[in-house]
Amino acid sequence: MTAAPTGREAFAGAGTLTGGEAVVRALAAHGVTDAFGIPGTHNLEIYRHLRPYGIRHTTPRHEQGAGYAADGYARVSGRPGVVITTTGPALLNIAAAVGQAYSDSVPLLVVSPGMPLRHPRQSTGLLHEMRSQTEALRGVAAFSHRVASVDEIGAAVARAFTLFRTQRPRPVHVEVPLDLLEAAEPVGAVRLAPPVGPTVPQPAALRAAAEALWGARRPALILGGGARAASAACLALAEELGAPVVTTANGKGVVDERHPLSLGVSLQFPAVQKSLADADVILAVGTELAESDVWGPLPALTGTLIRVDLDPAQMYAGLPADVALVGDAGPLLEALLTAYREGTARQGGPVHEGPGRAGPGRADLPQDGPRRGADPADVTALRTARDNETRARDAHRLPYLRAMRRVLAEDAVVTSDSAQCCYYGALPHLPLGPEGRYLHPTGFGTLGYALPAAIGAKTACPERQVVGLSGDGGLQFSVQELATAAQLHLPIPVVVFDNGGYGEIREQMAARGDTPAAVDLPSVDLSALARAYGGHGTTVRSPEELADALTEALNTSGPTLITVPEENLR
Repeated sequence: MTAAPTGREAFAGAGTLTGGEAVVRALAAHGVTDAFGIPGTHNLEIYRHLRPYGIRHTTPRHEQGAGYAADGYARVSGRPGVVITTTGPALLNIAAAVGQAYSDSVPLLVVSPGMPLRHPRQSTGLLHEMRSQTEALRGVAAFSHRVASVDEIGAAVARAFTLFRTQRPRPVHVEVPLDLLEAAEPVGAVRLAPPVGPTVPQPAALRAAAEALWGARRPALILGGGARAASAACLALAEELGAPVVTTANGKGVVDERHPLSLGVSLQFPAVQKSLADADVILAVGTELAESDVWGPLPALTGTLIRVDLDPAQMYAGLPADVALVGDAGPLLEALLTAYREGTARQGGPVHEGPGRAGPGRADLPQDGPRRGADPADVTALRTARDNETRARDAHRLPYLRAMRRVLAEDAVVTSDSAQCCYYGALPHLPLGPEGRYLHPTGFGTLGYALPAAIGAKTACPERQVVGLSGDGGLQFSVQELATAAQLHLPIPVVVFDNGGYGEIREQMAARGDTPAAVDLPSVDLSALARAYGGHGTTVRSPEELADALTEALNTSGPTLITVPEENLR
């Protein structure tokens, strides 16, 4: 077995390696320090080399939990999450997590063994045998690469990291045939994904976008997860334009949701959709503008649509762009901001006065022309109209969310499940700023995400507060990961709004006039369950009790389930 490497130069040379060591060497060469997974009969040669190469390993209790943990790790750290599985059922167990990562543009690398190189097409009864792992994973990943030699392993891993750096981040799968994992073969110097600098935007498109924004009287911004690294430029543009800001779930907090121009995660509200329909220019950054963002049919946008996205396919998907800026949002928006300000200077300064910061000479500008941008009172009124639309549905959760906000630090990470307390509650009503993060399983909409994602987030950033938020139904998809958090002594509170089953589906059945069926779950003593796994548990019945329990849990070794019985909130 190779001695522990001492730096990147240790990966440069050629030599003879087993397939398992070639996998780990390639991961370490790309800066991987953490991996998630469960060892099995077929992947032991990979596990043999993790410690010598300085890669820490977390063992969740289920491969789906490993996938969600790696997903949470990637979203918070900005580095790809890595999962090691074994063959067959283990790989299929992680498929739901891979599908979620694909939907949410998360860089996730899954490494698994596969059937031997010369395994016959006819079934032989080999352990974990299945017809094609690569075909199964291709349905949910950006690609599934089955290598044919030990030397090719490095190229396959480099291919994955190249995708992460140059394209819209997506999950990928690398499969190493069983016989190659143990085989020792000559390999060349490790392949490294090339560094990539900022792209240079097209001057014509930038000019067209700046001119459209300059002429706008009712501009608006829609920000998705692809805008996260461009938070400062997004805020500057919003303030320069006096434009209200709406975000998707993945864009939550890109602009501080307490800012006077922010409408938060509110694309699903009719009042906000009407406001966007009336906008004459919309700048959409890093978002698909998909049905899952809007929670229904896409709104009719009549204004000029400027789209900024790393994925060129987004320029004609869903709502086609009138002006397309393809590339990384950070440098593109900085360039757009510069072009807009240069146009402003040429024309004597803007004529709108919005709730943002004042520009030079703004007080001396004439104000008798058509108003540009949003009046602060109009944004406040729109926010009130948005909240009034669903007050009867959401009001009972709001005092509890305000209690959470009082306790949480500005850079806290909240992981979310596909639960009513999350998409009706915290997404629109728990304000966050750019320092914090809210991780939600959008699009694919899996259940059981919150708890394992919190483990991954806390592994990536142990110094930050990490809190899970879930419903009782979704929690039980991955509740066994309490054992993982307890084993690692991670101080993770998980707030569970308990509505006795699958509340959203229950309500949809009732709305159809159906008698609800198969949606009511027997009551579970979640506090006792948490203690059985080695954690802590409590039940709270007021916002004040929640604040106290959350404060204590954030300073307690191991996970704490905090149950909020929803029948007491009405």
